[in-house]
Amino acid sequence: MKAVVGPLGAWFCTILSVFAIVILSFIALMFYKDHEEFTGSINDPEDGKAVAATIMWAVVVYAVFFVFCGSQVLIHRRNSRVVLQ
Repeated sequence: MKAVVGPLGAWFCTILSVFAIVILSFIALMFYKDHEEFTGSINDPEDGKAVAATIMWAVVVYAVFFVFCGSQVLIHRRNSRVVLQ
């Protein structure tokens, strides 16, 4: 199988996706729990659970990026081993 993304791009996307999943999951949890820092002023959203659900969709998108880019990393690693042997 041939890789679609270069090795540096695949690693960058994989690492960025991990950080995005962790950070966005934490933010979604804070909105879901109606944490005061996120829903405490008059300009912030009143329905924290709806905001948390929207953020979780972004987490799903980053999880798809993680799977795709992670598979690209594995393809590059497999192809480099085949060439060296």
